[in-house]
Amino acid sequence: MRRRLSVALTLALGVGASAQQLPSEPVRQFGQSVTPSYEGWFTNPDGSHSFLVGYLNRNSKEAVDVPIGPNNRIEPGGPDMGQPTHFLPGRQTGVFLITVPKEFTPQQRLTWTIVANGQQMSIPLRLNELYEVRPFADAAVGNKPPVLRFDPNGPAMQGPIGMVAKAIARTATMAAGIALPIWATDDAKYSSGSNAPQRNPPPPVILHWSKYRGPGEVTFDKDPPPFEKLPGEAAFSGKATVTAKFSQPGEYLLHVSAEDYSGDGGGGEVCCWTTTIVRVTVTP
Repeated sequence: MRRRLSVALTLALGVGASAQQLPSEPVRQFGQSVTPSYEGWFTNPDGSHSFLVGYLNRNSKEAVDVPIGPNNRIEPGGPDMGQPTHFLPGRQTGVFLITVPKEFTPQQRLTWTIVANGQQMSIPLRLNELYEVRPFADAAVGNKPPVLRFDPNGPAMQGPIGMVAKAIARTATMAAGIALPIWATDDAKYSSGSNAPQRNPPPPVILHWSKYRGPGEVTFDKDPPPFEKLPGEAAFSGKATVTAKFSQPGEYLLHVSAEDYSGDGGGGEVCCWTTTIVRVTVTP
């Protein structure tokens, strides 16, 4: 699928998984587990800490829905700490953040548990110094994540900062759906190890839209939506619009991830991609 394994170690402490790695059983189309993944943690300017978290859905065809509750819980303090309830097939890296206060100690932990297709998988989230990451800048060349805006002059979002608590609110109807334009800029930097020029480079920014939570199905008319290039001081500046349609009314959370030349999941460097969440209230 569209995300690779990151270099951050993943603790998978569940049925059949107790080593510091994701489960190694073969991928099948349906009926497999969903394992939380811990990409790492970083300290915020105010002294608080954020855990960067994703998952591995071992089904190649089956998207799995697990409501918040006993089968999808983060404890202590949960069960709802902003995690997804809709799990796309494959590896999804650094999907959301959980922020803890600066008083949170290395001895404390949170535990995310997912029970899918009858299989329970859990990971602990701890401030282990070996897991500290820097997702906002690549040390090799100073590459930074794309900057996203939902209005050309609106607030800027940069880095894997997707959180339900900070979701952008929108409204839509069943008949029309909703058009979701994004303005993006990027420094167009990358590091290939050798820094050799790219052959057939991908677009400087690629958007991936998906359902994060919601009562029905969500379809997007373009995947990924193409960018219209815009003038600007940044190395890359563009606008891309996707239209989302909903199978039934209700409240939905949509997730968007913007990757740069680093590729899926930062190409293993835990940098440089941007995430955010949109809350859409859909009326009949």
